[in-house]
Amino acid sequence: MAGTEEDQSYAADLWAQMADLGLAGDTVIRSFPYEGVEPHGLMLETFYTSAMVRGHSGALVVKRNYGPEGVTSDEVLSDPDEHLGSITVMFQREDSYDPETNNWFWAKYLPDGTLDQNPAGMALAGLVGKGADAGCIACHQGAGGEDFLFTTDARLTVD
Repeated sequence: MAGTEEDQSYAADLWAQMADLGLAGDTVIRSFPYEGVEPHGLMLETFYTSAMVRGHSGALVVKRNYGPEGVTSDEVLSDPDEHLGSITVMFQREDSYDPETNNWFWAKYLPDGTLDQNPAGMALAGLVGKGADAGCIACHQGAGGEDFLFTTDARLTVD
């Protein structure tokens, strides 16, 4: 099950670490946006790094999701805050977290750092979509490999 109080607490700590790394918050690092697809956004920025959360260092994938439909890279570059819809994150937790999902912790944040919710009001943090037909894990399981990643074949390493 996802969205528990513990998942929400962990997601808050993860957001704080992302802000410290310049990947979230008011002073973010920017890159050139590229075309994406739903459900993430029609323009995206993706960052691969590592982070330390609660004493564990793990691989971190941060995706900034821009819209609406028809938005161009020039529009995102000129006013990214206006076009930012959400920030989706995968953080590789300790080996015992959930080996079936390669120990990924999933979160979907709104631009202000609060967690997004599904239509039933569940916070989108933790094992989102595990065992379901839809959701983060359900989609990424078909990503072509055990790493659950669509956008890179790079081997993510931890500092």
